[in-house]
Amino acid sequence: MIHIDNLNDGLPIFKALGSEIRIRLIKLLLDNKEMNMNELAASLGITNGALTSHVKKLEESGIITILNEHPGHGNQKICRVCVDKILIDILPDEEDISTNSYSVNIPVGHYYNYSVFPTCGLSTEKGLIGEVDDPRYFAHPSHVDAQILWLGKGFIDYRIPNMMPPGNKMDQFIISFEIGSEAPGTNSNWPSDITFFLNHTKLGTWTSPGDFGDVRGMFTPNWWFPNWNQYGMMKMIVVNRKGTFIDGLKISDVTVNKLAISPQDNISFRFQSQETTTNGGGITLFGREFGNYNQDIRVRVCYSPC
Repeated sequence: MIHIDNLNDGLPIFKALGSEIRIRLIKLLLDNKEMNMNELAASLGITNGALTSHVKKLEESGIITILNEHPGHGNQKICRVCVDKILIDILPDEEDISTNSYSVNIPVGHYYNYSVFPTCGLSTEKGLIGEVDDPRYFAHPSHVDAQILWLGKGFIDYRIPNMMPPGNKMDQFIISFEIGSEAPGTNSNWPSDITFFLNHTKLGTWTSPGDFGDVRGMFTPNWWFPNWNQYGMMKMIVVNRKGTFIDGLKISDVTVNKLAISPQDNISFRFQSQETTTNGGGITLFGREFGNYNQDIRVRVCYSPC
């Protein structure tokens, strides 16, 4: 997902989408999942030279990604759409007016507390950490290097650095991450009710539709097992003075005022999948070296003087 909270910042995307032929190009990729440059040029009825200009604009805007493959002679460029949603804030909320904020990226292996049950495991971009389906390895020191982790049920807690200066209060909390369900193997129809907590206050629940493995994730290492989770969905949670939202849709009335987080408080965020829920389909979290989005868990905190 691409989030545009400032119209000026969205200009490259608006320009990239302001072309009928580029819209046709995106539709072709969505229908076929991926195509090489020769296939795209033939389907669009244009030359490879003309296609290169259109592809470059879409790549620079973050809508598609280009991969190199070597099926035969020379390098063949493969194109894929790399976003599932574009969210645009036309009018700034009162919380966005303040310029006082800080951001931090948290690797998925940097959790500080957990309770996990099989199927479960974790891995760096180079290899598995310990044995799969053995929760004891979540305590192994190398868990901080994990770029992907998964659990059939349980929770994972992350500590969010509190960098607000003294005498300030939180106005807005934003967190984004790539996430999916956890099925034995993969299953695109494997719903999971994943609940989110901020400082042990329940923010709300989102239902992941499945554990995706139909194609390899764009950043998933080549050695990764083809019948295991390949990619997830990018989700963004915002907590402000109006409530809690996921991808712009309100999921609860929990506000930053209710949380009342001060500069002296610890900040923690929990991902939880309960066995007792309707859809107990587990959790998979993807770091920057796995899945379709080259990012860790990303947090932004906005604040203002009390």
